Amino acid sequence: MALGKYSRVDGRKSSSGYCSTVTIVVFVALCLVGVWMMTSSSVVPVQNSDVSQENKSGVKTQVAETNAENKNDVSKNEDNNNASENNNSNDEGKQKQFEDNPGDLPDDATKGDNNVNSNQPEKNDAPEEMEKKAEEKQEEKSGDEKKDDEEEKKDDEEEKKEEGSKDNSENGENKNVDGESQGENKDSESEETKENNIDDGEKKSEENSGKTDGENGEGQIEEKVENKKDENSDEGSTQKKEKSNEVFPSGAQSELSDESTTQNGSFKTQATESKNEKEAQKPSLSEGQNTYNWKLCNTTAGPDYIPCLDNLEAIRKLPSTKHYEHRERHCPDNPPTCLVPVPEGYQRSIEWPTSREKIWYHNVPHTKLAQVKGHQNWVKVSGEYLIFPGGGTQFKHGALHYIDFIQQSVPEIAWGKRSRVVLDVGCGVASFGGFLFERDVLTMSLAPKDEHEAQVQFALERGIPAISAVMGTKRLPYPGRVFDVVHCARCRVPWHIEGGKLLLELNRLLRPGGFFVWSATPIYQKLPEDVGIWEAMKKLTEAMCWEVVSITKDRINGVGIAVYRKPTSNECYERRSKSDPPLCQDSDDPNAAWNVPLQACMHKVPVGSSERGSQWPEQWPARVEKTPYWLSSSEVGVYGKPAPEDFTADYEHWKRVVNNSYLKGLGINWSTVRNVMDMRAVYGGLAAALRELNVWVMNIVSIDAPDTLPIIYERGLFGIYHDWCESFSTYPRSYDLLHADHLFSKIKKKCNFMALVAEVDRILRPEGKIIVRDTVDTISELENLFKSMHWNIRMTYSKDKEGLLCAQKTMWRPKEQETVTYAIA
Repeated sequence: MALGKYSRVDGRKSSSGYCSTVTIVVFVALCLVGVWMMTSSSVVPVQNSDVSQENKSGVKTQVAETNAENKNDVSKNEDNNNASENNNSNDEGKQKQFEDNPGDLPDDATKGDNNVNSNQPEKNDAPEEMEKKAEEKQEEKSGDEKKDDEEEKKDDEEEKKEEGSKDNSENGENKNVDGESQGENKDSESEETKENNIDDGEKKSEENSGKTDGENGEGQIEEKVENKKDENSDEGSTQKKEKSNEVFPSGAQSELSDESTTQNGSFKTQATESKNEKEAQKPSLSEGQNTYNWKLCNTTAGPDYIPCLDNLEAIRKLPSTKHYEHRERHCPDNPPTCLVPVPEGYQRSIEWPTSREKIWYHNVPHTKLAQVKGHQNWVKVSGEYLIFPGGGTQFKHGALHYIDFIQQSVPEIAWGKRSRVVLDVGCGVASFGGFLFERDVLTMSLAPKDEHEAQVQFALERGIPAISAVMGTKRLPYPGRVFDVVHCARCRVPWHIEGGKLLLELNRLLRPGGFFVWSATPIYQKLPEDVGIWEAMKKLTEAMCWEVVSITKDRINGVGIAVYRKPTSNECYERRSKSDPPLCQDSDDPNAAWNVPLQACMHKVPVGSSERGSQWPEQWPARVEKTPYWLSSSEVGVYGKPAPEDFTADYEHWKRVVNNSYLKGLGINWSTVRNVMDMRAVYGGLAAALRELNVWVMNIVSIDAPDTLPIIYERGLFGIYHDWCESFSTYPRSYDLLHADHLFSKIKKKCNFMALVAEVDRILRPEGKIIVRDTVDTISELENLFKSMHWNIRMTYSKDKEGLLCAQKTMWRPKEQETVTYAIA
């Protein structure tokens, strides 16, 4: 009987004599287990709160731990279920940060998440096995078994101590009962994320998702790391997975090439990723690489230094200035690597929309315009502020009345619907563009850096888009046929001279069917000079086949306004008795605009149904999302897909990045952001994704990149061509936020990397931020350079050799000065 008591045949007892004894033992054991489970479940919430940690990025991660001291499988199942319920309740309704998941991946790439554990054995024990384990719990363990248990308990206690002290050990992998290595249940940025000085103490909370692709409603891919105890949970229960805070496609092109390769059901652990990243960064984090010696630019322009417009050495060598050559770009061969000083008394810019009416005087301490144009309500000085009443030379009584009067004269102009993108030539302080925002219109304001001191700088400080440029001898840096309306209010541009060369440049920029709004003295004054200009303009516009839509007089402002429309066909050109101005050669590309000389000719109007410009775009805001009709599937897009698919994939990509990462995960207070520059815009997807915010985005398309700027304009956004080996045509401290997607690594292969870093510092406002997406090596180098300028590194993150960096400029300036010889008077 003694031997038979512990005998088993196929899991059954060998004798009925001891049945009652075993039944009693089982009953007692089950009672003990039940009591233990009740006790254990009551402890779980306490454990959850105890192990709630805050990592370096300021993001809290709730870690639901089970009681690791008892290794009984049945108890472990119950404990895990309790912990999972606690974790799911905490996660419910939380925002998901740093999620950038491709939504257009093939089916075989999106099914991996749901099958991650498909090959793992079920951990739910059968009733007989539970009974067996309950009986065996009462048995006396051998010395070896006791020793193993003691060692396991000791290991578990050490693991708890390590988690409680936030030890980021390189060997921090947790071992489950079966000896399988699982990723630590920590925030995915805990090793690689650094974030300092969050605005207003704001810190974003990131929670584990707990959702599968099916729950998300579409075939999106999430990088997930399994929780240590999940393989012991019920098959039907929701498995806890930790989502990566950011996925790094280089634009949309990697959604198929890079991310789909991770969906094979196997993921690297966080410990492995962290270890590899720390090893990769060791050479670049040495102290010797953080010692770049910055100097302060010593120029006559002082805090307002624009290298390509203040190149006095080049300006002195010009043979003539009668065509405003001295106001054009003359970039130095060696761009400066010094830092521009900050005006004395500078303080954080006033936020939009208050900034439209007033700015801090010390931020732009210039009073000449207030003295000269004060009676025209351009700008006035009031204590520590500069006040902008909203007037201009042609609309002293306010821009809004002037804007509405134009639409009353020409209802078809339809501000904010048909007319979305406007070019304002000779913008002054850009009140016209500033108030057009109320009509849902985006205005590219343009004025030279001339005797109207700091007019463009005033505009930018107010939060209004503007660029320093002049209509001189070269084409403006915009593609052809992109502006819905071109406006000139007494802009002092001699349109009629030299065969109308300057007005023909506007004709190149104006969309077929678009309007030219001209508000100037020749329209309504009878002085001999004005009468002569008016007659010349009448003759020129007729020869250009521009239709006079309206000539009206604004009684309140006392000015006249003439509105012309560009033709939508070539019939008028062909009917002309005299080809003057002539049509451009067929080989003349209207989109060629970088340092291209002006020509006194007109480009034909495109008439083919698939040609850009043959149709008016969709009304705003539908046009921002609609694929341009002239993008053909036979064309290959920037990222290798057919152009329409490429466009859509890019837009979906940036919507995910903005909504799931930039708005929630970087600690940026977007209410303080107004002026934004996307330094490598491609299709303008970032600007489109930000359009619901109170920001405007200057989209930059590099001259050596695919020419996608016409697409950006087609969707109701705007931008400019630029070469980042040169300085940008804007004043220092112009932008609140810069965004650079794989730009720095490209410039590094092309020209002076340090000069671009200095240029970023020049155009970014103090307390402004930059978001960089690039290779890990480039991110590491930039981090060190920004630190050497005493910038705050708010966050860094890396995955699969791709990185994300968010940094914030400070007020720090170096003491030592560097004289820039070509900018000294």
